[in-house]
Amino acid sequence: AAMAHGHGPGRCRCCGEEAAERGAAWGLYLRIDRQRLQCLNERREGSGATVFRPWEERGDRSQFVESDDDEELLFNIPFTGSVKLKGVIVMGEDDGTHPAEMRLFRNIPHMSFDDTAKEPEQTFSLSRDPLGELEYPTKIARFSNVYHLSMHFPKNFGAETTKIFYIGLKGEWTEAHRHEVTICNYEASANPADHKLEQITPQTHFIS
Repeated sequence: AAMAHGHGPGRCRCCGEEAAERGAAWGLYLRIDRQRLQCLNERREGSGATVFRPWEERGDRSQFVESDDDEELLFNIPFTGSVKLKGVIVMGEDDGTHPAEMRLFRNIPHMSFDDTAKEPEQTFSLSRDPLGELEYPTKIARFSNVYHLSMHFPKNFGAETTKIFYIGLKGEWTEAHRHEVTICNYEASANPADHKLEQITPQTHFIS
């Protein structure tokens, strides 16, 4: 049947490889600490967690989260290590329930809606994306050491509630090593001392 559509076997294999590579790039959902993942204002408890799934399964319309009281949704996403976040996909319906804005916060665990008054690391105006094709690149320098990501969707395209079918997170994951963290901190705190010495030296010359 594949031949009848003019699909050479080589072409299909190539498509498959590309899809596999692209799917692997969106594998950060595997690095989410699902026990501690929170979605605030979700209508059905636990539904927020279902939107973080394999890229290949983004078209599964049976899994989605819908907001409850108003159009706002807030995800608190703890990772199992340190993440360098490079891109985000947000897929919804092609109607008013699709989120219109996304605000990203890093390393503020247990954020509440009150906390969203803070300045986010980055804000995106979203386009309706019913197929999960639009990638929003992050400012990587701001998201290079993320152990907790909060995603705030403050408004949609005019409906009373917001619906999200899939959220894709692209980036790199590093296992958190406690010892390395201590060493880095030690080195980082040694540097300001070096600068202080430089500043003091001319004064001692001046005194002598």
